Amino acid sequence: MIAGEMSRILKTFAPVLLSAVYLAQTATAAVETIAISRPPPAPSVMFKMGNPGNPKGQTLTVGPDCLFLDGRPWMPVMGEFHYARYPANEWREELLKMKAGGINTVSTYVFWIHHEEVEGKWDWSGNRDLRAFVQQCQDVGLKVMVRCGPWDHGEVRNGGSPDWLLQKGWRLRSTDTNYLAQVRVLYGQIAAQLNGLLWKDGGPVIGIQLDNEYSGSADYLLALKRIARDAGLDVPLYTKTGWPALKTPLLFGEIIPLYGVYAEGFWDRVLTPMPGDYWRGFYFSRLRTDAAIGTDILGQRVAKDPPDVDDYPYLTCEIGAGMETSYHRRILFYPEDALATALIKLGDGGTSLGYYMYHGGENPDGMLSTLMESQATGMWNDMPVKNYDFQTALGEYGQIRPQYDLLRRLHLFLDEWGPQLANMPATMPDHRPAGRDDVSTLRWDVRSDGVSGFVFVNNYQRLQEMPPKTNVQFAINLPSGPLVFPTRPVTIPSGVCFLWPFNFDLGWGVKVDWATAQPVSAIDDAGTRTVFFAQTGDIPVEFVFNKYFKVKVFSGRTVYTNDQVVISRIRPGTRAAMQIRTPYGPLQIVLLSDEQSLAFWKLNGFGRDRAFLTDAGLVTDGNNLRLTSTNRSALNVSVYPFADLFSVYSGFEGKTDGIFTYFKFPKPARESFRVGLEQIQLAGPPREIPMGKIRQPVATAPDDDDFKQAAVWRVKLPANLDLKSDPLLRLHYVGDVARVTLNGKLLIDNFYNGTVFEVGLRRYAPEILTGDLRVEILPLRKDAPIMLAKEAQPDFGGKQSIISLDSVELIPRYQEELREYSLRP
Repeated sequence: MIAGEMSRILKTFAPVLLSAVYLAQTATAAVETIAISRPPPAPSVMFKMGNPGNPKGQTLTVGPDCLFLDGRPWMPVMGEFHYARYPANEWREELLKMKAGGINTVSTYVFWIHHEEVEGKWDWSGNRDLRAFVQQCQDVGLKVMVRCGPWDHGEVRNGGSPDWLLQKGWRLRSTDTNYLAQVRVLYGQIAAQLNGLLWKDGGPVIGIQLDNEYSGSADYLLALKRIARDAGLDVPLYTKTGWPALKTPLLFGEIIPLYGVYAEGFWDRVLTPMPGDYWRGFYFSRLRTDAAIGTDILGQRVAKDPPDVDDYPYLTCEIGAGMETSYHRRILFYPEDALATALIKLGDGGTSLGYYMYHGGENPDGMLSTLMESQATGMWNDMPVKNYDFQTALGEYGQIRPQYDLLRRLHLFLDEWGPQLANMPATMPDHRPAGRDDVSTLRWDVRSDGVSGFVFVNNYQRLQEMPPKTNVQFAINLPSGPLVFPTRPVTIPSGVCFLWPFNFDLGWGVKVDWATAQPVSAIDDAGTRTVFFAQTGDIPVEFVFNKYFKVKVFSGRTVYTNDQVVISRIRPGTRAAMQIRTPYGPLQIVLLSDEQSLAFWKLNGFGRDRAFLTDAGLVTDGNNLRLTSTNRSALNVSVYPFADLFSVYSGFEGKTDGIFTYFKFPKPARESFRVGLEQIQLAGPPREIPMGKIRQPVATAPDDDDFKQAAVWRVKLPANLDLKSDPLLRLHYVGDVARVTLNGKLLIDNFYNGTVFEVGLRRYAPEILTGDLRVEILPLRKDAPIMLAKEAQPDFGGKQSIISLDSVELIPRYQEELREYSLRP
C-alpha cells in the first residue's frame, strides 16, 4: 500500500521534481516538461465500410486509431491531382513525380459539369477520361481516392454542378427525389468508369468521398452512400470532409471524416493577411476541426469537435500544400507554410497526410461558359478563368516547387516508420502558448505509446517572426521514469520545424535512447542496414545509446556514462557516422546536413529500393531513371547501393562519395534563345472595379470586355525552339491581371501577386511557334480593393496605377535519362 502510494506521488510530481533538478544543474536551461501515459486500449468500434479484401488477399480496414493494410498500421500520404485539369498525355510523368515525392495515394474530384455540361451528353474522353487516369495511377503503383461529389467545390463553376441542374428548381444537396435520381445517373456513370478498377477487383480505388464541405442533414450523406453502393461502388472507405460539422449527427461508423488545415485562405472577406484563427494551423492542439476553414459555408468558426471524433482515426484530406489566388486576396504562399502545417497535423495525432492541392492544373474549356468559380454565378469568389496552379508542390506545368522537397523528407519518414507512429496518441506539454501573440513559448508536443515516441517542434508561423528559443531541453515523464534530452541545452532557431525520436527502434534490434536529428529513411542492402538522419538547422547533433550496444564511431566525440554511450560533435555528410554490430549484420547511421536531406530520395530503381542524392527532379520508371532541372549543373546524382549495377552509358563515370557512388553527367549545351517582344497597344485607363452582387461581396475580376483596354505585347518565339523539353516562358510583370493568348484564344491567365508568371510551352505545340502569341496586362490601381503581400506591393511613384512588362525569358528544362543500366551478372 505504501509502495503504491509512493509510486502515485512520484508519477504526479515527477515533472516538477525533474524540472527542479535540471534547472539546478543548468541554471539557464528552459526545461520543457510533459507527462506521458500509456495509451488506453483502443475502443471496440464497428465501421460500416465496403469490401476490405482484394483478389490478391490484401485487406484494407479501418481501426479507431488508423487504417490497416494487410493487418499492419498504414499511414497513407495522399495528394490531390485533378485529371480534367491536366493533359492526358502528361498524366504519367506527373504521377511518377508524385510517387517520387512520397505520395502513395492520389485523390481526384469528379466535376459533374466537366462530364455532363449539356444534359444527357456525357463526355469521358481525353483529359476527362477518369478510367484512363485511374489506370495510369495503377500502372505506376498509386492508390486512388475518387471524390465523387455530386457537389465538389474545387473552385469550379457552381461547385461542379451543371447549369442545367440548377435550372430544374429542385432542392440540390438534399433528399429531394428528383435531385437524387440525377445523382443516381452520375454515380452510375462513375461506376461504369471504375468497373474492374475498385480495390475488391484488384484495382487501385480504395475509397470514395461523398459530396464535400457539407453541413446539413446526415440523411443526405447516407442517401448518397446507398446510391453509391447500389451503383456498385463497393470500396473499403467512404469518406466526407470532417469540417464543417454536421448539423444533424451522423450515425457512427457510416462515413469516415477527413480533416484539413490551410496556412491562409483566398476565401476570406477581409483584405488583411492572416485573419481570424489561421495562426492555430501553426499551433499544436487536440482540436481536429480547423477553425479557419469552412467558415464560408458555416458562417462561423468551429470551437470544438463533434463528441464522437476520438473514436475515428485522425485522417486528413486537405492540408494546404499551396494556395490559389482569388481576385480579391492575392495570397503569396511560402514553402514553409506547407511543411509546418503538415508537421502540426502529424504532431496533433494525424494518421495520414492528405494535401489539397499537391499538383496544380488549368481549367478545361467549357462548351457553354467558362468553368471557374465566380460571383456572377452566385459563388463566393472570383477565380482565374484558366489558372489553377495553386502555388503548390507541383505546378500547373509540372514545375517542382521547394515544398516538394520539404514534404518529401517527411513522407519518407512515414513510409519507413509510419506503422510505429500510427498508434501513438498526441500529448500536449505542461506549458503551452497563451494565444496568438505568445511567440516566446515553445510550440511542441509528443506522440508516444508510453515507451517510445517523437518530440514535434514548430518554431515557424506564417508572416510572424518567431524568435529563437534558447537553452531548451525536453523533460519527458514516461511511465517507466523520466527522460531528459539533449544532455546540454540547445537553441532552436527561428523558422524551423522538426521531429526528434526517443527510445526509437532503428530496426535489427537497435534502439537509440534519443537523437537530436530527424529520421529520414532506411535502406537494407546485402546484410547492412543504413539509417539516414537529417540535421535540424545548425543544432548540434547528439545520439545516445544504451551501453549494451557496441557503437563504432567514425565521426564525432564519444562519452561513456554508467549506462549510456553519448555521441556528439558529428559532422554531417555522406559517410557513415557510426556503426552498430547486430546479429543480422552491421547497422550504420548516416547523418545528412539539412541541405543534403532535401536532396535525398528513396525510390525503387533497377529492381530494388535505392537512395539517391540529387538537386534535380528525379523519377524512376521501370529500369529508366530521369533527371530534370532548369539548372544544367544540377544534372548529377549519387546512388546507394550501386555495387550490383554497372552502366554502358557513354561518358558516365562513377566516383566514391561516402557510401554513395556519385555520377556527373556531361553538362548539356547551354540553350540560349532570344524572345522577340513588341508592344502593339498601350493600356487604356484603369477600369472601375465593381463589387459582386452576392452576400458579403468582394471585388470582381475583369472580363473579356475589360481586356479591350489592356496593354498588349506580341511575343515571338525562336523558330528553332525545341519544345520537347517543355521550356518555360517567364513573364516578369506588374499589373492587375495578365493573360496569354494564342491566335485570339486564352491559354492561361494570372492574378498578379508578386511572383513570376510562368507558361509551359509544350502543350501548345506546334501552333505556339508560328501563331500570334500575345501578352495582355491590365493596370493595377493603387486603390484597388484587393490584398497583396508586402513583397508584391509595387512602387507607384506617385501615380494612381501601374503596369509594366519588365522582361520575358525562356527557361529550358534540361533532362538526362538512363536506359542502359543492367544487373551485374
